[in-house]
Amino acid sequence: MGEAQAKFDAAGLIPAITQDAETGAVLMLAWMNEEALRLTLETRRVTYWSRSRQALWVKGESSGHRQELIEARLDCDGDALLLRVRQTGPACHTGAASCFFTPL
Repeated sequence: MGEAQAKFDAAGLIPAITQDAETGAVLMLAWMNEEALRLTLETRRVTYWSRSRQALWVKGESSGHRQELIEARLDCDGDALLLRVRQTGPACHTGAASCFFTPL
């Protein structure tokens, strides 16, 4: 079997779901471009692409709430990532442990 290949959308992005490697909790959803994915895999510090700022951002660089990559996986279609991380502090910018705290 060949090496897995991430499929980026027309904007050059792929959604990245972040999960706590220890607890299995889903922490957040963000976006990556090829450079963000490459940097994440090389440094093990999770780097995303900010669609609003049009810039790379290393998770926790300003807040200290870092994500250390434990494992990265592609879904069966290759168009979504699952990042299993060691989270330091809360994942959400609101201060919540997870961004998924709002029930419908």
